[in-house]
Amino acid sequence: MPALHYRSALEMARLLRARKASAVELLENCLNQYAKHNDALNAVVVTDIARAKRAATASDKRLKKGAPIGPFDGVPMTAKESFDWKGTPSTWGSPAFKENIAASDAAAISRLTNAGAVIYGKTNVPLMLTDWQSFNEVYGTTNNPWDVTRSPGGSSGGSAVALATGMSALEIGSDIGASIRNPAHYCGVYGHKPTYGVVPYTGHMLPGTVMPSDITVAGPLARSARDLSAMMRILAGTNGVEARGLNVALPAATQKNLKEFRVAVKLNSAVSEVDQPVQDKISELADFLRRRVKKISLEAQPAFGDEEAYENFITLLRATATRKMSDADYESSVSKSKALAPDDKSYVAMMTRAFALSHRDWLRANERRHEMRLLWDQFFNDWDVLLCPAAASTAFLHDQVGERHERFIDVNGKRVSTIDQRFWAGYSCNFYLPSTVAPLGLTPQGLPSGVQIITRQYGDYTSLRFAELLEKEYAGFVPPPGY
Repeated sequence: MPALHYRSALEMARLLRARKASAVELLENCLNQYAKHNDALNAVVVTDIARAKRAATASDKRLKKGAPIGPFDGVPMTAKESFDWKGTPSTWGSPAFKENIAASDAAAISRLTNAGAVIYGKTNVPLMLTDWQSFNEVYGTTNNPWDVTRSPGGSSGGSAVALATGMSALEIGSDIGASIRNPAHYCGVYGHKPTYGVVPYTGHMLPGTVMPSDITVAGPLARSARDLSAMMRILAGTNGVEARGLNVALPAATQKNLKEFRVAVKLNSAVSEVDQPVQDKISELADFLRRRVKKISLEAQPAFGDEEAYENFITLLRATATRKMSDADYESSVSKSKALAPDDKSYVAMMTRAFALSHRDWLRANERRHEMRLLWDQFFNDWDVLLCPAAASTAFLHDQVGERHERFIDVNGKRVSTIDQRFWAGYSCNFYLPSTVAPLGLTPQGLPSGVQIITRQYGDYTSLRFAELLEKEYAGFVPPPGY
């Protein structure tokens, strides 16, 4: 059996109910991991241990009476720094928000703690949540436990590290460009990007903002796919004004076993070439599935091109950044965009045009996005899940020089832009689709590699069921050595 701090959250909950462990003991185990390893990894950057110990003691009293308040009563958790946790800073890694102290808990944190989870800290992020690394001037750099010279991913990078090293059993993250899925892939844990709008975003917005942006979602990370499913049953649902009239009723997965799944597989793209070891891990999974699923195809994909999907995602993604843009920066973008050649499809050109987008042009891009969203839905009439990479490579070496679009990673012996792999982020995210990342084991280089499991809108429990079956029959979480 794994060490206590590496048990899944549901296993911890079973131990608590059987009185084979106490909430205080589970918290102490996670705090021991934090004390031993956080200095080297810098995953957990805000703590309130006294408050957590009081919460754990209260859990033990309820559990002793046989009256848990929820499925995770007594299970230790951490949360991404950008989520409000009353009395603690939500800086988003920016010195400008060092004094932004939360007056209340984010809705997602409240839902988990109301189910009994014991929160003791918050985990590191990149500046303004906009990188596949996790470093900032407020808290410093978070390291990957599989190789401390490498990125843990971002923007929920500290979240994935805390889980991978047993500092925490549950995590809540957010995702607009693979910020849940990328760290899960880099660190060898599980992450779920829900259908857009399913998990409330209240308490995950900077001062002066009351409406979530397009594309972005909140969602769970854990060491087990079954934990993700249990968390989604707690997290899903409207709140606030919307809850007066709107309910969320995600359909249950109809499949009980792999034999009932129709599986499409996409290994590579001309837009974002995928490093061969990452492709190989998904190919090995496809070989495993070949005689175990209802049908499988390495050619099937929705009826639109990768290039168009990527350009549409970058346009709408970068347009979300204009809400807080100064008038001067906006006017500069408009001027720069007019000077671009019409056939310039470089990332910088697409970003510049998005920054200068008129409402008319945004509506047109949005209309095409929804046309492609419906083509995805038609695709899922014939297929239950599409398996593809979460990123173009495994975790890359720390690189904090210049802007993100000026940096490079190695893919199949070539230096390619870190931005290209945003294709794999937007392939589901831009179209509001749920997708789950599950670990597939280690590459020959000794780094974790995962698979992204995409399914139709509101089919969250279908991708989660597929991940659960892979965990049971193929591969699951493996702790990094030395932790």
